[in-house]
Amino acid sequence: MLVIDRFEGDKAVIEFSKDNDVFTFDIPSAVLPAEIEEGDIIEIKIKRSATKKRKEKIKKLADKLFE
Repeated sequence: MLVIDRFEGDKAVIEFSKDNDVFTFDIPSAVLPAEIEEGDIIEIKIKRSATKKRKEKIKKLADKLFE
């Protein structure tokens, strides 16, 4: 589970817990929704279709570059 533990300046301190282990890490507050608050639970979502489109775009650029 990912929880907004607190804000420190322009960073959000995220607490990650799994089983009995707890880790914290910082991320820029700017990447989070403006309405987020301490204690809010966040989730990370993988967008496979967006990933596929991005990879295709990069491949086309690389192919064009190395023609």
